[in-house]
Amino acid sequence: MFGDDAWQIKIKDLPYLNVGPYHTNTVAGMELAMDILRRRKNNNKQIFMITDGKPTCMKEGGRYYQNSMGFDRRIINKTLNLGRYCRKLNILVTTFMVARDPYLQKFVQDFTQANNGKAFYTSLDGLGEFVFEDYERNRSKRVR
Repeated sequence: MFGDDAWQIKIKDLPYLNVGPYHTNTVAGMELAMDILRRRKNNNKQIFMITDGKPTCMKEGGRYYQNSMGFDRRIINKTLNLGRYCRKLNILVTTFMVARDPYLQKFVQDFTQANNGKAFYTSLDGLGEFVFEDYERNRSKRVR
């Protein structure tokens, strides 16, 4: 889960999560997910990211750098670089976008291209079927 920062949550806590008055630190979310996956020995390493498509925060030198107004190139570039790094580490990133704004969709398209992943543009209704279907399809492709 990520807002101004990222932290790991237990699956049993998912139904009780609330949206808070946070920025979106996609960088911290990606770094946490990559750190968790680096410690695992399995071959099928995937990140499922659910987002509105607008990273607005990151940490620099122990301080938060936040900008909610439009797209901040510093934050966007750091996020895209992490997407490329996931591709280098063979970590598939599947993004589920739950917003319809064209400029947000453009960022998700750029991020998906950077990490050579997948993107689904959806609403919260039916999101679970998308996640499960994509996981199963990828899992069955990699089984030898």
